[in-house]
Amino acid sequence: MPVINSIAALQPEMQEWRRWLHRNPELQFDLEKTSGFVAEKLRAFGITEIHEGIAKTGIVAIIEGQGPGPTIGLRADMDALPIPEATGVEHASETPGKMHACGHDGHTTMLLGAAKYLAETRNFAGRVALIFQPAEEGGGGGEVMVQEGIMDRFEIEQVYGIHNAPNFAEGQFFTTPGPIMAAVDTFHVDITGKGGHGAMPHETKDPIVAALGIGNAIQTIVSRNHYALDELVVSITQIHTGTADNIVPGTAFLGGTVRTFDPVVQDMVERRLGQIVAGQAAAYDVEATLRYERGYPATVNDAERAGFAATVAADVVGEDAVTADNPREMGAEDFSYMLAARPGAYLFLGAGDGPVLHHPAYDFNDEIAPIGASFFARMVEIAQPVR
Repeated sequence: MPVINSIAALQPEMQEWRRWLHRNPELQFDLEKTSGFVAEKLRAFGITEIHEGIAKTGIVAIIEGQGPGPTIGLRADMDALPIPEATGVEHASETPGKMHACGHDGHTTMLLGAAKYLAETRNFAGRVALIFQPAEEGGGGGEVMVQEGIMDRFEIEQVYGIHNAPNFAEGQFFTTPGPIMAAVDTFHVDITGKGGHGAMPHETKDPIVAALGIGNAIQTIVSRNHYALDELVVSITQIHTGTADNIVPGTAFLGGTVRTFDPVVQDMVERRLGQIVAGQAAAYDVEATLRYERGYPATVNDAERAGFAATVAADVVGEDAVTADNPREMGAEDFSYMLAARPGAYLFLGAGDGPVLHHPAYDFNDEIAPIGASFFARMVEIAQPVR
């Protein structure tokens, strides 16, 4: 079965939904307009069991199928990013400094399209739980929804999610058993020295030299403290210090990101960062403090469910358009918390050529929305057939 015909026919309407969402971006948990729009559409589809206010602005909507059976969860994230938009499209963000630069407007639209179809056909047993999640972009909304008990409250037995993937072939699915995305941690190093005149550095304790020493030493964690064939990324992404050419500043700041799959590696990186910061601070006669924050854990697909999801994707787009053992990547996702709570799988859906995610010129490809919606719908119908 290709893309479901009735969902394909929805494409113009889905495009309208998506572009409304794109024009009205909201951040993290503050999604009052977005969640209100979603709830309004769900009610218009005839869905009566709509639970709002989960994780502040999240929604779980339940559709009853034909006869008894389990509950399957389908998740879409809803939040935007604090990025000024540079697409130039007619439906560009109407909120300065905010835009849907990651395609969550498209993910929400795909789940709405599936919801409309499933509410009309109900060609499945048991129930489907539609999970509309806030705060994927740094707020950990997936964790909050799990902590607030959605898996137990709605008796969800398995859960699935999709993310669009620019510069992968349009309409192709990619997934893999086991880890698919990395854990993400952040580190911040605050350095305090003694400022002074740039012409008299002997009277200062230069935090810039210390920052350079710490930065260079951090690079040895991957190259000298870690087995080369295991995945690890340690990137310094921020250095802030100084105000003028002739002033040695009193403070400096370093910040960055750590991506891992193995908790043992994660522990090693945190330990080595602490040793490096302390040692370099002593070497340069400054004070330095490390703040290490553990973020989203690795996103780990259940092997059986990942294989099943690939089969469902092939049902929609054909076997040649599905890669079931794609290499894992170093990005991170808070869908990891849902997969830690229940077995399931996460997939990428190719969006064709265009600007990358989190780029100010990015815009979701509306042509793939019916494909994602059909995957969600067929996932329910195949996983929970009417007997």
